Amino acid sequence: MTQKARLIYNPVSGHEQMPKNVADILDVLEQAGYEASAFRTTPEENSAQNEATRAAKEGFDLIVAAGGDGTINEVVNGLAFLEKRPRMAIIPAGTTNDYARALGIPRDSILDAAKIVLKNKTRKMDIGKANFGARAQTQYFVNIAASGSLTELTYGVPSEIKSALGYAAYLIKGAEMLPHLTENEMRLTYDDGVYEGKLSMFLLGMTNSIGGFEQIMPDAQLSDGLFQLIVVKPSDPGNLLKLMALALNGKHVDDPKIIYTKTRNLKAELIGKSAGQDLPVNLDGEIGGYCPVSFENLKQHIEFYVGG
Repeated sequence: MTQKARLIYNPVSGHEQMPKNVADILDVLEQAGYEASAFRTTPEENSAQNEATRAAKEGFDLIVAAGGDGTINEVVNGLAFLEKRPRMAIIPAGTTNDYARALGIPRDSILDAAKIVLKNKTRKMDIGKANFGARAQTQYFVNIAASGSLTELTYGVPSEIKSALGYAAYLIKGAEMLPHLTENEMRLTYDDGVYEGKLSMFLLGMTNSIGGFEQIMPDAQLSDGLFQLIVVKPSDPGNLLKLMALALNGKHVDDPKIIYTKTRNLKAELIGKSAGQDLPVNLDGEIGGYCPVSFENLKQHIEFYVGG
């Protein structure tokens, strides 16, 4: 029986390059043995997510998410809660494309990214699950969860500045943020212990690529069922800038102001004077909810086409 593939694409991603490539992408999917069709996302909320759920329930065997990290995250959220989940492929057409980088998908050619399916190499990937406390809201993510005042540094640097300045862009952004940083008093409960106290940020990573850099989570594995947890303790502005510079080169993990460990689960809650505040939690570059939050690693939960 012929297998079916559904391309879900964001028409405005990648300087609106996607629409002119749809026919060629469908042709590649047909070459790979799929009966292929396409869905163009709309401005309606959760457009890509709802279509992914619908296609999966209709029995599609492959969902191709074409767009930026946000589109990929939406499609994953449309599939991850289902008992029977189709395979996924991604075509990066955004600015950072962290997940495509981690999976070895070409990021400079939409058609080359589509042709990854012709190599027929797949891998079952971990998916992060976030449960947001009293709001009873569940969200999924594939790359990173983060919270705390330093979180903006991860995603707050415009891509054009990043391209021009590289590491320096993050240091400049960090210096700009330092006068406005606040500290949150939190309790973090993870597999090997509990951290209670003030912190500037925690990062829960699933790949080694964050904001386009590949050294922040140096020991990340894509399907081992473990998150990489980084906790940044409060520090004076000069030391925070030093930590940022070290992090961009992967040399931060031994610093006494850093906790770096692996965990299957994490519970993050505000305590003390911070209790009751609305502290946002960033999932794959967008606000997913607010603390308190519990995270669970769903080991090898969705099968992806990968490069390499």
